[in-house]
Amino acid sequence: MLKPNKLAKNNFLSSLDLSTNEIIHILELSKNFKNKKLNIDLNNKALGLIFDKSSTRTRVSFQVAMSRLGGITIDLNPTTSQIGRGEPIKDTARVLSRYCDVIAIRTFNHSDLEEYAKWSTKPVINALTDLEHPCQALADFLSIQEEFNDFKDVVLTFIGDGNNVANSLILCGALLGVEVRIACPKGYEPNTSVINKAYEIYKNKNLLKISNDPSKAVLGANVLYTDVWSSMGEENQKAEKDKAFEGFTIDSDLVNKADKDAIILHCLPAYRSKEITDEVFESKKNRIFDQAENRLHAQQALLSCLLS
Repeated sequence: MLKPNKLAKNNFLSSLDLSTNEIIHILELSKNFKNKKLNIDLNNKALGLIFDKSSTRTRVSFQVAMSRLGGITIDLNPTTSQIGRGEPIKDTARVLSRYCDVIAIRTFNHSDLEEYAKWSTKPVINALTDLEHPCQALADFLSIQEEFNDFKDVVLTFIGDGNNVANSLILCGALLGVEVRIACPKGYEPNTSVINKAYEIYKNKNLLKISNDPSKAVLGANVLYTDVWSSMGEENQKAEKDKAFEGFTIDSDLVNKADKDAIILHCLPAYRSKEITDEVFESKKNRIFDQAENRLHAQQALLSCLLS
């Protein structure tokens, strides 16, 4: 029977904390959890959740995943804990290491996540920062694998802001050898260091394409992916970004330029008529809710490996 393998690194702060083989193993575990072919009991181990940002899918999927593994979850809301009163991260991390077996953190600055990991003696998971969303990428590539069986010749086109989701798709795609195309307005490209790291990983550097032309980026693509234009914390930029992103909506015209069997992904929440039309969102090509469900299975697999 397939069993979780201990990961080489103690933390999951970035997609780069996993090797290609570890990603493939986690995806295989995810499928087995999803198909109810695998049952792991962590014997009441505890997951601490520190969420500085609002959350639906990440929070619920982690809680349910830990419950299905026989563990418990402690929700550490900053507004009702000493974290919100300015307790230093290094103190919080050292205390929580005495209580919890793993900590998932959803925050703004990636450096804060790294500070938690520096002081914690237990595994730390990136549940989203402004730089990366690696748990989302695991679910995304699980969804792609379910549709196409493997990643050979798959073209993934992400249209929108070069944000944390785009960064993690680039890095995870590089590790899996998937062609990733990012189309965004000028000035909204993905993080430069992320792009450079991906080019170092790719054996074929032509598999990563960054452009400002969505029509060109979708040609022959197998997967069309988008996200909100204004991330949490960018509310004051909403009007400016809405104007800058005109022409970057996934609509039927763009979909028709992709491969005829292309699927649509969105990490949610979605704003119809902004980054995606209602027609495309509700079409038969939609795999968005399978993708959302896969957050649960991918995180169950990740937790089982970190805690095995």
